Amino acid sequence: MIDDTSSERLNKFLALQLGSSRREADLLIEQGAVTVNGTVATLGARFRVGDDIAVHGKSITDEREVTYVLFHKPIGYICSRKKQGDNDTIYALLPSEFHNLKPVGRLDKDSSGLLILTNDGDFAYQMTHPKFYKTKVYNVRLDRDLEPLHHQMISDYGVQLEDGPSKLSLERLNDTSRKGWQITMTEGRNRQIRRTFGSLGYTVTKLHRLSFGDYSLGDIKPGEYKIVDIQ
Repeated sequence: MIDDTSSERLNKFLALQLGSSRREADLLIEQGAVTVNGTVATLGARFRVGDDIAVHGKSITDEREVTYVLFHKPIGYICSRKKQGDNDTIYALLPSEFHNLKPVGRLDKDSSGLLILTNDGDFAYQMTHPKFYKTKVYNVRLDRDLEPLHHQMISDYGVQLEDGPSKLSLERLNDTSRKGWQITMTEGRNRQIRRTFGSLGYTVTKLHRLSFGDYSLGDIKPGEYKIVDIQ
């Protein structure tokens, strides 16, 4: 048996190296895809520094330094590894040393604002899984004034979408227009804000994320980033 005082948990190490959650790392172990010094690992396994750890027969390099980046995504860029048509990816704006980082949640091509990138799979899981209720704040502009009845429907009762009800907290950005709104939400379903308003006949012409959980865009300019320490 490996001495716990001189060893580390295998699933934690895998999550960090693969940019996954510990749950996903445990699944790889359950599937028999992970070996330590040539022996198939089991759930709860530990290892010592210097052990040869492999996934699907491929050794994993120990690069355990975690990185967290707050990035101001401009409109027109996609959160993907591969370019789609004429649309560049966010990685075209980031230095090469960040190209191994994954976005925590996504913003579509026509949306802008705060995007967090990291190689910490557990952090990404805790930020995006619905059970953790991470608050996100957006500024949104509609193609026409939001009717008071529709405002009440979205805020008080929610709008029924194909993947369930969508309820958003809405606050007017100013007293002279009903086109601009600040939205607060804890869910993060695919294009949820756009689909919510679209179901009532509105088009979102601007969608800009200001904050995500404890992290805010602050004064980061479009296309720029800031490295942060997360305890």
